[in-house]
Amino acid sequence: MLETLIRGLYSFVLRLLTPVYLARLWWKGRKEPVYRKRIGERLGRYAYKPRRGRGGVVWIHAVSLGETKAAGPLIKALRTELPEMRLLLTCSTATGVQAGLDLLEHDDDQAWLPYDTPGAVRRFLKRYRPAVGIIMETEVWPNLMARAQTLHIPMVLANARLSLKSQRKGRRFARLLVPALTAFTRVLAQTARDAQRFRELGARMVEVCGNTKFDLTPPPKLLVRGHEWRAALSRPVVLMAVSREGEEESLFDAWRAVPEPRPLLVVVPRHPQRFDDVAQMAEQAGFSVARRSTWTDELPADVRQRDVWIGDSMHEMPLYYALADVALLGGSFAPLGGQNLIEAAACGCPLLMGQHTFNFEEAAQMAIDSGAAARMKDMASAVRRAVALVEDPQRNEWVEQALSFGIAHRGANERMAQRIAMLLTGLDSGR
Repeated sequence: MLETLIRGLYSFVLRLLTPVYLARLWWKGRKEPVYRKRIGERLGRYAYKPRRGRGGVVWIHAVSLGETKAAGPLIKALRTELPEMRLLLTCSTATGVQAGLDLLEHDDDQAWLPYDTPGAVRRFLKRYRPAVGIIMETEVWPNLMARAQTLHIPMVLANARLSLKSQRKGRRFARLLVPALTAFTRVLAQTARDAQRFRELGARMVEVCGNTKFDLTPPPKLLVRGHEWRAALSRPVVLMAVSREGEEESLFDAWRAVPEPRPLLVVVPRHPQRFDDVAQMAEQAGFSVARRSTWTDELPADVRQRDVWIGDSMHEMPLYYALADVALLGGSFAPLGGQNLIEAAACGCPLLMGQHTFNFEEAAQMAIDSGAAARMKDMASAVRRAVALVEDPQRNEWVEQALSFGIAHRGANERMAQRIAMLLTGLDSGR
């Protein structure tokens, strides 16, 4: 009874905040117009009819770019297990929507996940009637889970991870979040530590399947192009991969202290709306700047001697990792939890990370233990180590260790796809 009252209060607050939420989407649409498209879907009002086909609808929600990329190999494995399935892919961000287009086939649908109000999620589930719902990584929505449970839709939290910080937050809001968590039919965790934290919060059926991101295969075309550009430059390259707000300032301060001739510094911001700001920041720091968006596949001669490149392109991270001699991990030098480090390993790029990797703590420690990465105390020490490493023969060992680290942990997608298929074929007896 108390949980129902708390969820009712939560729903009431969400309804009050809905105009603010929609206004924020419209504001974000200034730089990313996709946010202004099909806004009614955020309220569970869909103008387009679902596609029809023979198979049942397998619904996957991937909130943003990282989760969408991680969902790719899982979707491929699910199509093997369930060849007649029809995919419904939902996202919450513009980058997720754009990346998701590459995962769709003829009978598939893509939509925005609605705001977590009772009416919106009711309309969403009535519209698409999924045979199973799969939520990637960490998204837990109380009203969505309650409605799915009422409709007897099996729900799976796949590639699930739970940091210590998130677990503490879950305990503070236990009356709201724990019922939603226990509504999952299965929680397929990345690591044993993640699994234990989910169990401590009350999740019932939890098992370790590994991290789907280890199964991502970098596009060979991008790797080849990155290696070609590296050869054409004839100077070392240091990459700041997926940088976050608050990190670039310290990076450029540390880079000014590097004696000339410096390596090329490539900075790839996490969010596209910050491309202009980071480019301006580099110029104000006194560096000559080139932007990736200003050329196509061929590397122009006039950009080869610039101090800094801004990686203002989408879906090209493997190219940047192949180009670089060493990478600094964005999100780990500010208290933001770090970004996905597995892609760097798959591309054979040595990695230096800061102190803040709580979003990927076990993967980060495994990378360090395997020799594929090292942890640095701050940005300045990381820059010094990176500059030294590009000339160090030891770097070749790091490359081999990074590739071996990525290969050794593959197979999560097949395990997860088998568990999900069992739910739909009746071979899984449930809770």
